[in-house]
Amino acid sequence: ALRSYPRPATPSVTPGSITPCMTPLGFVDSHSFTVCLRRRGQTVYQQVLSVERPHTLQGWNWGYYGSQAFYHALYPRAWTVYQLPGQNVTLTCRQVSPIIPHNYKDSSLPLALLIWDVENFNDEEIEVTIMFSLRNGSGSRSDQAGGHWNESFHRSEAGEPVSGVLLHHAAKINPFTLGVGVREAVSGPGVLVSHCTEFDPSGMGQALWKDLLEDGKLDSRPTAPSVKGRMVAAAVAAGCSVPAGGRRTLEFCLSWDMPKICFGSGEKIRYTRYFGCEGDSAPALCQYGLTHYHDWEQQIHSWQDQILQDGNLPDWYKSALFNELYFVADGGTVWLEVPSDAAEDELLGIGAKDLPGMKSILQEYGRFAYLEGQEYRMYNTYDVHFYASFALIMLWPQLQISLQYDMGEYRKRVKYLMDGSRAPVKTKNVVPHDVGDPADEPWQKLNAYVIHDTARWKDLNIKFVLQVYRDFHITRSSSYLKDLWSICKTLMDFTLQFDVDGDGLIENSGFADQTYDGWVMTGPSSYCGGLWLAAVCVMCHMAEILGDSAIHEKYSTILSKGKEAFEKRLWNGALNKNNQTALKFHRNVRALSFGALWCNSVSSICRYLKCAEWIRRTPPINPLNTTAKRRE
Repeated sequence: ALRSYPRPATPSVTPGSITPCMTPLGFVDSHSFTVCLRRRGQTVYQQVLSVERPHTLQGWNWGYYGSQAFYHALYPRAWTVYQLPGQNVTLTCRQVSPIIPHNYKDSSLPLALLIWDVENFNDEEIEVTIMFSLRNGSGSRSDQAGGHWNESFHRSEAGEPVSGVLLHHAAKINPFTLGVGVREAVSGPGVLVSHCTEFDPSGMGQALWKDLLEDGKLDSRPTAPSVKGRMVAAAVAAGCSVPAGGRRTLEFCLSWDMPKICFGSGEKIRYTRYFGCEGDSAPALCQYGLTHYHDWEQQIHSWQDQILQDGNLPDWYKSALFNELYFVADGGTVWLEVPSDAAEDELLGIGAKDLPGMKSILQEYGRFAYLEGQEYRMYNTYDVHFYASFALIMLWPQLQISLQYDMGEYRKRVKYLMDGSRAPVKTKNVVPHDVGDPADEPWQKLNAYVIHDTARWKDLNIKFVLQVYRDFHITRSSSYLKDLWSICKTLMDFTLQFDVDGDGLIENSGFADQTYDGWVMTGPSSYCGGLWLAAVCVMCHMAEILGDSAIHEKYSTILSKGKEAFEKRLWNGALNKNNQTALKFHRNVRALSFGALWCNSVSSICRYLKCAEWIRRTPPINPLNTTAKRRE
């Protein structure tokens, strides 16, 4: 999980969530970069590269002018360009995360590169030092719990020396180690790496500031574990000489080694397959990142360039397509290892014993989960994963396949908040709303959502069916289709009960029985009805592929009736109505109804839903004319 972007208005280090679902808010003062410039043996400029003016570390020179910096993001890379006033020097910090399509090893690694390019536009040589300071912790209350300690490290492998510091965070639950490593030059002018393994981030910080100011490097002393109530921080400095009119590069890597996470039992993180689970991998991760990031950037460029160079795509779309991908890695994300010796009954999923391919998929690619939102703590919320799933199936298809397999049944009963009714958390033959709360035991205790009984929702089952066919359409995995075919039939049979009048179109039941859980619908609706017809259509396609003539005939008949009912009951000659109800909002035109349209590439119902006319007429009514109270 890599957050590869600082806040543009505050060019500084803003770490993402290290512990799943525990996302720190706000700015951590000591998480920052500082630049020191020296000419002819004298320090002429020293500045924290942050616009903040915190109440701690007041012995540092804060308040960098944000107008002197420029920020650009193209996830998983970002660039911040700093002009140093009066110094004729430009710094560019390039952040790189190994988020690489179809690469299931490097994309799992908990590290980020921070590459500094230094350009000297003066007519004399300068000495430049970049200092990276970091608090031991994640910005939470555990930072003051005591027992945390730091140490320096040096590692050399294949002639590539890396030096830095390790910050051991000895939390009772989910302990971890942060590593900050700097690549030392192996040829040409050297990079001088120095460090301070301990300073007080809640104090004035004068000793560390003066240490760097004096000679552009840090003097380190041994450190002892912190005491309760006291925080501890560390810093690593990398310095080099930059000739007149020249350019040099300083390479940092930040890694975080939390090999196991504790929900209710310890689970190994995916990267431990490659770097072990002893909690001592931070130096190796730093070295791996520093020696591989050039290859990663080439792969990222190859992936993105074909889209960036497409003149038919608007710039806003290109930006959104890549930059919004950050949530796949920074959405409280966990990617877990499944033990190679796990018994089938331990792989809690949709009848694991009846799915021949499930065990091998989970053991090879692991379990993957991300939150609905940082404040909405439910993993793999399925009704909205329906939209986000394109990122997985197109970039990491095996994670989407794993997620599809990894659904299960849990029979505990719970009281629902909206109406007080009691029902099973997970009903048989129904796709779960989510796979659990990270504060509980995800995958073992499903459906953390307790507002409505989602077994009565109309869109979950059909979204699963649509994704199965979509996934097959992209991967061409016949074994996947065969494995999940019986589940698709079961889910569709269950959902068919909601076609109460037998016209081939399911009806909503007079409560918020779909993903928009505050909107009541009654009778047929363009949203659920459109999704239903799309699912019926792909059932016909899948039945034809698998040679299931009985199912093909069954759903062909339903499709024929359903298309006629959809047009008769919901098409008003210009737009598809939201739903048939006596409520005053029934004539609203809601863009949610476009949810059925994404499957146009894998089905053939778009012309029956009047898609072209619908798409043409809806934008002027909804987002472009917000003053209209009601429109046909």
